[in-house]
Amino acid sequence: MTTAPPHHPHAQRVRLTVLAAVAAVAALVLPAQAAHAANYQYWGYYKVAGGAWTFSDVGPDKSTPADGATEGWRFAVDDGTGTTPRLPRALPTFAAVCDATPAETGKKRVAVVIDPGRTADGDGTTPPPKPVAKCASVASAATGAEVIAAVSQVRAGSGGLVCALGGYPTSGCGAEVATLTDAQKAADTPVTIATPTPSASAAPGPSAAAAPATAPAASASSGFPGGVVVGLVAVLLVVAALVWGALRRRRTAA
Repeated sequence: MTTAPPHHPHAQRVRLTVLAAVAAVAALVLPAQAAHAANYQYWGYYKVAGGAWTFSDVGPDKSTPADGATEGWRFAVDDGTGTTPRLPRALPTFAAVCDATPAETGKKRVAVVIDPGRTADGDGTTPPPKPVAKCASVASAATGAEVIAAVSQVRAGSGGLVCALGGYPTSGCGAEVATLTDAQKAADTPVTIATPTPSASAAPGPSAAAAPATAPAASASSGFPGGVVVGLVAVLLVVAALVWGALRRRRTAA
């Protein structure tokens, strides 16, 4: 029995068939391995564009937000699939966050949303703080890194990587998660976020509206107590009566 020469058409077809099968298996196996290569916990940096959150394509130290901008931070798990990352779960308006902060010459105001994520996104030992929104009043040329540092305590790692905001998480930086749980894979649920409220000095309340009613007391305390004023008026009336009586007696005698 003879075998086909190396360049025989039948042998070439067999070789191509084998290569195609290997390529097909590789196409199925390699992407799956890449998708499950690593999962990481991290603070993501976001901006608002077109009324929606978008993942920033540059780090906060390379970004210079404009006056009136809204920036966001979200702690979550990256599943390595390249799909849409976990966004901040609330998007308040700039006015809701910064109206209580007066504008200053030479400075800009930037609304900042800080969302520590869900319990499932953390390390399972420390409950995440509630999401908050704060207004940063910073120099006009301040970067995104300076903006977040103005409203939150920042723990950074090598290369400027943000490891913790406001003390969360308490340790670690970009920790790897071996396997995602069902809770970590679950879709987000919108949350209500706390926004700053105007102070009493910035927003007059009922007590300020009633201020005119207390004006007389203020004038009375300026140097002449009310009792002294009444006494002086009584003395002047008595003196006037005596003078008037003396004048009448002179006229009668004349």
